[in-house]
Amino acid sequence: MSETKIKIHTPGWIGEFQKFIMRGNVIDMAVGIIIGAAFTAIVTSLVKDILTPVIGLLTGGIDFSNIFVTLKGPSMPTLAEAQKAGAVTLNVGLFLNAVIQFLIVAFAIFWLVKAISKVHHKQEATPSAPPAPTKSEVLLTEIRDLIAHEGNVSAPTTTTR
Repeated sequence: MSETKIKIHTPGWIGEFQKFIMRGNVIDMAVGIIIGAAFTAIVTSLVKDILTPVIGLLTGGIDFSNIFVTLKGPSMPTLAEAQKAGAVTLNVGLFLNAVIQFLIVAFAIFWLVKAISKVHHKQEATPSAPPAPTKSEVLLTEIRDLIAHEGNVSAPTTTTR
């Protein structure tokens, strides 16, 4: 009785994907995403709980989260009541909150990248010792010096006066 083995052809991109996943950059990116999600929660709270009430106070008590347009359904005084009643709404205030959150995150990231770039440029500016020559470079240097030395010994020296 002979056994036949079935060989399954795996696409080449699977190997590339495995290499990609195992790179350190992917791990760094995952850590960045997790930290970014935590940072987004902080910014969301900053906008919702601190900035929006202050802006609302400055604009005469306007609550951004309750700025909406009812497209279909009963018109209610608050967004929560309109949504509870099943009204279709354009949530302009929530969009404004999202824009404010985005601007805060973008501003914070701008300063973070700027600080990292400044530190990186300082590290580049400090001169470092040149790397030690490899064994082959040392050997080639010795060979060159021997050839130059033999050339000076065998060549007649002429002096001009």
